[in-house]
Amino acid sequence: MARAPHRPDPQPGRPAVAECLLGLHRRAGGGLTVAAAVITLDRPAPRVARLLINRPDKRNAIDHAVRQAMTDALRELAADPGVRALVLGGTGGVFSAGGDLPSMAGLDEAAARERMAHIHNLCRLIAEAPCAVVSAIEGVGAGGAIGLALLGDEIIVGTGTRILFPFLKLGLTPDWGQMLTLPRRVGLPAARRLLTGGGPLDGAEAHRLGLADEVTADDAVMARAIERAAALAQLPRDALRRMNRRLEAPSATLAAELVREADDQARCLTGAEFAEGYGAFMNRRAADFTDL
Repeated sequence: MARAPHRPDPQPGRPAVAECLLGLHRRAGGGLTVAAAVITLDRPAPRVARLLINRPDKRNAIDHAVRQAMTDALRELAADPGVRALVLGGTGGVFSAGGDLPSMAGLDEAAARERMAHIHNLCRLIAEAPCAVVSAIEGVGAGGAIGLALLGDEIIVGTGTRILFPFLKLGLTPDWGQMLTLPRRVGLPAARRLLTGGGPLDGAEAHRLGLADEVTADDAVMARAIERAAALAQLPRDALRRMNRRLEAPSATLAAELVREADDQARCLTGAEFAEGYGAFMNRRAADFTDL
Protein backbone atom coordinates (compact mmCIF):
# COMPACT_ATOMS: atom_id res chain seq x y z
CA MET A 1 0.00 0.00 0.00
CA ALA A 2 1.41 3.42 -0.95
CA ARG A 3 2.40 5.58 2.00
CA ALA A 4 0.72 8.94 2.25
CA PRO A 5 3.09 11.90 1.92
CA HIS A 6 4.61 13.00 5.19
CA ARG A 7 3.11 16.13 6.68
CA PRO A 8 5.11 18.13 9.22
CA ASP A 9 3.78 18.19 12.76
CA PRO A 10 2.05 21.28 14.07
CA GLN A 11 3.76 23.22 16.82
CA PRO A 12 4.03 21.16 20.01
CA GLY A 13 1.25 21.97 22.45
CA ARG A 14 -0.95 23.50 19.74
CA PRO A 15 -4.10 21.90 18.27
CA ALA A 16 -3.45 19.87 15.15
CA VAL A 17 -5.74 22.37 13.47
CA ALA A 18 -7.40 25.50 14.76
CA GLU A 19 -10.79 24.10 13.83
CA CYS A 20 -10.50 21.59 16.70
CA LEU A 21 -11.32 24.45 19.03
CA LEU A 22 -14.57 24.95 17.13
CA GLY A 23 -15.47 21.29 17.09
CA LEU A 24 -14.12 20.79 13.57
CA HIS A 25 -11.13 18.97 12.15
CA ARG A 26 -9.36 19.74 8.87
CA ARG A 27 -7.41 17.16 6.90
CA ALA A 28 -4.73 18.08 4.39
CA GLY A 29 -6.14 18.25 0.89
CA GLY A 30 -9.70 17.99 2.14
CA GLY A 31 -12.47 19.94 3.76
CA LEU A 32 -13.74 20.02 7.29
CA THR A 33 -15.10 16.97 9.06
CA VAL A 34 -17.20 17.07 12.19
CA ALA A 35 -15.30 16.27 15.38
CA ALA A 36 -17.70 17.07 18.18
CA ALA A 37 -16.59 19.37 20.97
CA VAL A 38 -16.98 16.44 23.37
CA ILE A 39 -13.34 15.66 22.52
CA THR A 40 -10.27 17.78 21.89
CA LEU A 41 -7.37 16.81 19.67
CA ASP A 42 -3.91 18.35 19.60
CA ARG A 43 -0.22 17.57 19.06
CA PRO A 44 1.64 18.11 22.37
CA ALA A 45 4.95 16.76 21.02
CA PRO A 46 6.43 15.85 17.64
CA ARG A 47 4.65 12.82 16.15
CA VAL A 48 2.42 12.56 19.23
CA ALA A 49 -1.33 13.19 19.11
CA ARG A 50 -3.44 13.74 22.21
CA LEU A 51 -7.16 12.97 22.38
CA LEU A 52 -9.03 14.19 25.45
CA ILE A 53 -12.63 13.50 26.43
CA ASN A 54 -14.16 16.93 26.98
CA ARG A 55 -17.25 16.72 29.18
CA PRO A 56 -15.86 18.14 32.42
CA ASP A 57 -19.34 18.95 33.74
CA LYS A 58 -20.14 15.22 33.50
CA ARG A 59 -16.72 14.08 34.77
CA ASN A 60 -16.00 13.12 31.17
CA ALA A 61 -18.61 10.36 31.15
CA ILE A 62 -18.67 8.48 27.86
CA ASP A 63 -21.91 8.60 25.88
CA HIS A 64 -22.71 7.91 22.22
CA ALA A 65 -21.47 11.33 21.11
CA VAL A 66 -18.11 10.82 22.82
CA ARG A 67 -17.70 7.35 21.35
CA GLN A 68 -18.55 8.55 17.85
CA ALA A 69 -16.20 11.53 18.07
CA MET A 70 -13.41 9.25 19.29
CA THR A 71 -14.15 6.76 16.53
CA ASP A 72 -13.96 9.44 13.84
CA ALA A 73 -10.77 10.91 15.28
CA LEU A 74 -9.04 7.54 15.64
CA ARG A 75 -9.84 6.62 12.04
CA GLU A 76 -8.30 9.84 10.80
CA LEU A 77 -5.26 9.52 13.07
CA ALA A 78 -4.70 5.95 11.87
CA ALA A 79 -4.40 7.27 8.32
CA ASP A 80 -1.84 9.92 9.30
CA PRO A 81 1.75 8.61 9.03
CA GLY A 82 2.93 11.59 11.05
CA VAL A 83 1.26 10.20 14.17
CA ARG A 84 3.40 7.56 15.84
CA ALA A 85 1.97 7.71 19.37
CA LEU A 86 -1.32 8.74 20.97
CA VAL A 87 -2.13 9.99 24.47
CA LEU A 88 -5.66 9.40 25.77
CA GLY A 89 -7.01 11.46 28.66
CA GLY A 90 -9.70 13.80 29.87
CA THR A 91 -10.05 17.52 30.45
CA GLY A 92 -10.43 19.18 33.83
CA GLY A 93 -8.01 16.87 35.63
CA VAL A 94 -10.33 13.86 35.34
CA PHE A 95 -9.83 10.89 33.05
CA SER A 96 -13.43 9.66 32.88
CA ALA A 97 -16.24 8.49 35.16
CA GLY A 98 -16.97 5.72 32.65
CA GLY A 99 -20.24 5.13 30.88
CA ASP A 100 -22.86 7.88 30.92
CA LEU A 101 -25.53 6.23 33.09
CA PRO A 102 -28.57 8.30 31.98
CA SER A 103 -27.88 7.32 28.36
CA MET A 104 -27.79 3.65 29.39
CA ALA A 105 -31.16 3.56 31.14
CA GLY A 106 -34.39 2.42 29.47
CA LEU A 107 -32.81 0.56 26.54
CA ASP A 108 -34.54 -2.39 24.93
CA GLU A 109 -32.43 -5.39 23.92
CA ALA A 110 -31.94 -4.20 20.35
CA ALA A 111 -30.74 -0.79 21.52
CA ALA A 112 -28.49 -2.39 24.15
CA ARG A 113 -26.87 -4.60 21.52
CA GLU A 114 -26.43 -1.63 19.20
CA ARG A 115 -24.73 0.26 22.03
CA MET A 116 -22.34 -2.63 22.63
CA ALA A 117 -21.53 -2.89 18.92
CA HIS A 118 -20.66 0.82 18.94
CA ILE A 119 -18.38 0.32 21.96
CA HIS A 120 -16.72 -2.72 20.44
CA ASN A 121 -15.95 -0.90 17.21
CA LEU A 122 -14.09 1.71 19.26
CA CYS A 123 -12.34 -1.01 21.28
CA ARG A 124 -10.95 -2.50 18.08
CA LEU A 125 -9.76 0.86 16.80
CA ILE A 126 -7.77 1.46 19.98
CA ALA A 127 -6.42 -2.09 20.27
CA GLU A 128 -5.44 -2.19 16.59
CA ALA A 129 -4.13 1.38 16.34
CA PRO A 130 -1.00 1.60 14.16
CA CYS A 131 0.65 3.76 16.82
CA ALA A 132 1.52 3.35 20.49
CA VAL A 133 -1.27 4.38 22.90
CA VAL A 134 -0.60 5.82 26.38
CA SER A 135 -3.46 6.63 28.79
CA ALA A 136 -3.12 9.41 31.36
CA ILE A 137 -5.52 8.54 34.20
CA GLU A 138 -5.80 11.76 36.18
CA GLY A 139 -8.25 12.19 39.03
CA VAL A 140 -10.88 9.51 38.55
CA GLY A 141 -11.06 6.59 36.16
CA ALA A 142 -14.05 4.30 36.41
CA GLY A 143 -15.85 1.47 34.67
CA GLY A 144 -15.64 1.48 30.91
CA ALA A 145 -12.99 4.20 30.96
CA ILE A 146 -10.59 1.76 32.60
CA GLY A 147 -11.44 -0.73 29.87
CA LEU A 148 -10.58 1.93 27.31
CA ALA A 149 -7.19 2.52 28.97
CA LEU A 150 -6.44 -1.20 29.19
CA LEU A 151 -6.70 -1.48 25.40
CA GLY A 152 -3.60 0.68 24.96
CA ASP A 153 0.09 0.09 25.59
CA GLU A 154 0.83 2.00 28.78
CA ILE A 155 -1.11 3.56 31.67
CA ILE A 156 0.17 6.45 33.78
CA VAL A 157 -1.58 7.32 37.07
CA GLY A 158 -1.12 9.82 39.88
CA THR A 159 -0.69 9.05 43.55
CA GLY A 160 -4.17 10.44 44.16
CA THR A 161 -5.82 8.77 41.17
CA ARG A 162 -8.95 6.83 42.14
CA ILE A 163 -9.88 3.80 40.03
CA LEU A 164 -13.29 2.18 40.39
CA PHE A 165 -15.04 -0.86 38.94
CA PRO A 166 -18.75 -0.20 39.66
CA PHE A 167 -20.22 -2.81 37.30
CA LEU A 168 -21.60 -5.33 39.79
CA LYS A 169 -22.97 -2.59 42.05
CA LEU A 170 -24.99 -1.44 39.04
CA GLY A 171 -26.15 -4.93 38.10
CA LEU A 172 -23.84 -5.06 35.09
CA THR A 173 -20.91 -7.16 33.93
CA PRO A 174 -17.59 -5.55 32.95
CA ASP A 175 -17.40 -4.32 29.37
CA TRP A 176 -14.92 -2.71 26.98
CA GLY A 177 -13.07 -6.03 26.88
CA GLN A 178 -12.05 -5.93 30.54
CA MET A 179 -12.69 -9.61 31.21
CA LEU A 180 -9.71 -10.22 28.91
CA THR A 181 -7.51 -7.20 29.44
CA LEU A 182 -7.74 -6.81 33.22
CA PRO A 183 -6.72 -10.40 34.16
CA ARG A 184 -3.99 -10.20 31.55
CA ARG A 185 -2.63 -7.16 33.38
CA VAL A 186 -3.06 -8.11 37.04
CA GLY A 187 -3.79 -11.85 37.06
CA LEU A 188 -7.08 -13.66 37.61
CA PRO A 189 -7.28 -13.52 41.45
CA ALA A 190 -6.53 -9.79 41.57
CA ALA A 191 -8.96 -9.08 38.72
CA ARG A 192 -11.70 -10.96 40.55
CA ARG A 193 -11.07 -8.98 43.75
CA LEU A 194 -11.07 -5.67 41.91
CA LEU A 195 -14.27 -6.39 40.02
CA THR A 196 -16.19 -7.79 43.00
CA GLY A 197 -14.91 -5.16 45.44
CA GLY A 198 -15.41 -2.26 43.06
CA GLY A 199 -12.70 -0.04 44.53
CA PRO A 200 -11.62 2.67 44.90
CA LEU A 201 -8.04 1.78 44.12
CA ASP A 202 -5.39 4.46 44.49
CA GLY A 203 -2.52 5.07 42.12
CA ALA A 204 0.14 3.37 44.21
CA GLU A 205 -1.93 0.20 44.53
CA ALA A 206 -2.77 0.25 40.82
CA HIS A 207 0.94 0.38 40.09
CA ARG A 208 1.75 -2.37 42.59
CA LEU A 209 -0.81 -4.67 40.99
CA GLY A 210 0.45 -3.97 37.48
CA LEU A 211 -2.72 -2.18 36.39
CA ALA A 212 -0.66 0.98 35.89
CA ASP A 213 2.80 1.08 34.34
CA GLU A 214 3.89 4.13 36.30
CA VAL A 215 2.69 6.28 39.20
CA THR A 216 3.76 9.89 39.51
CA ALA A 217 2.70 13.11 41.21
CA ASP A 218 -0.89 14.06 40.43
CA ASP A 219 0.12 17.25 38.64
CA ALA A 220 2.66 15.38 36.48
CA VAL A 221 0.46 12.61 35.04
CA MET A 222 -0.27 14.23 31.69
CA ALA A 223 3.28 15.49 31.20
CA ARG A 224 4.67 12.05 31.95
CA ALA A 225 2.20 10.39 29.57
CA ILE A 226 3.30 12.76 26.80
CA GLU A 227 6.94 12.02 27.62
CA ARG A 228 6.35 8.27 27.41
CA ALA A 229 4.40 8.66 24.17
CA ALA A 230 7.24 10.71 22.68
CA ALA A 231 9.70 7.96 23.62
CA LEU A 232 7.50 5.26 22.09
CA ALA A 233 7.14 7.37 18.94
CA GLN A 234 10.89 6.97 18.37
CA LEU A 235 10.71 3.16 18.19
CA PRO A 236 10.51 1.22 14.91
CA ARG A 237 6.78 1.11 14.23
CA ASP A 238 6.55 -2.16 12.32
CA ALA A 239 8.77 -4.11 14.72
CA LEU A 240 6.83 -2.71 17.69
CA ARG A 241 3.51 -3.62 16.10
CA ARG A 242 4.67 -7.18 15.45
CA MET A 243 5.97 -7.56 19.01
CA ASN A 244 2.75 -6.22 20.55
CA ARG A 245 0.59 -8.44 18.37
CA ARG A 246 2.33 -11.54 19.69
CA LEU A 247 2.33 -10.34 23.29
CA GLU A 248 -1.40 -9.63 23.18
CA ALA A 249 -2.31 -12.93 21.52
CA PRO A 250 0.27 -15.42 22.83
CA SER A 251 0.87 -18.65 20.96
CA ALA A 252 -0.58 -21.81 22.48
CA THR A 253 2.63 -23.80 22.01
CA LEU A 254 6.33 -23.16 21.50
CA ALA A 255 6.08 -24.68 18.03
CA ALA A 256 3.38 -22.19 17.06
CA GLU A 257 5.37 -19.30 18.51
CA LEU A 258 8.50 -20.25 16.60
CA VAL A 259 6.54 -20.20 13.34
CA ARG A 260 5.28 -16.68 14.11
CA GLU A 261 8.75 -15.62 15.22
CA ALA A 262 10.32 -16.84 12.00
CA ASP A 263 7.80 -14.95 9.90
CA ASP A 264 8.18 -11.70 11.84
CA GLN A 265 11.95 -11.80 12.05
CA ALA A 266 12.37 -12.66 8.38
CA ARG A 267 10.30 -9.62 7.45
CA CYS A 268 12.16 -7.42 9.91
CA LEU A 269 15.60 -8.58 8.76
CA THR A 270 14.75 -7.65 5.18
CA GLY A 271 13.01 -4.38 6.04
CA ALA A 272 13.94 -0.72 6.21
CA GLU A 273 13.84 -0.56 10.00
CA PHE A 274 16.61 -3.11 10.47
CA ALA A 275 18.63 -1.44 7.72
CA GLU A 276 18.42 1.81 9.68
CA GLY A 277 19.10 0.16 13.04
CA TYR A 278 22.08 -1.78 11.70
CA GLY A 279 23.49 1.24 9.91
CA ALA A 280 23.16 3.32 13.07
CA PHE A 281 24.88 0.64 15.15
CA MET A 282 27.77 0.27 12.72
CA ASN A 283 28.25 4.03 12.48
CA ARG A 284 27.85 4.64 16.21
CA ARG A 285 24.90 6.99 15.87
CA ALA A 286 21.35 6.99 17.16
CA ALA A 287 18.88 5.22 14.90
CA ASP A 288 16.11 7.36 13.40
CA PHE A 289 13.02 5.32 12.57
CA THR A 290 10.59 8.23 12.49
CA ASP A 291 10.13 8.47 8.73
CA LEU A 292 10.06 4.72 8.06
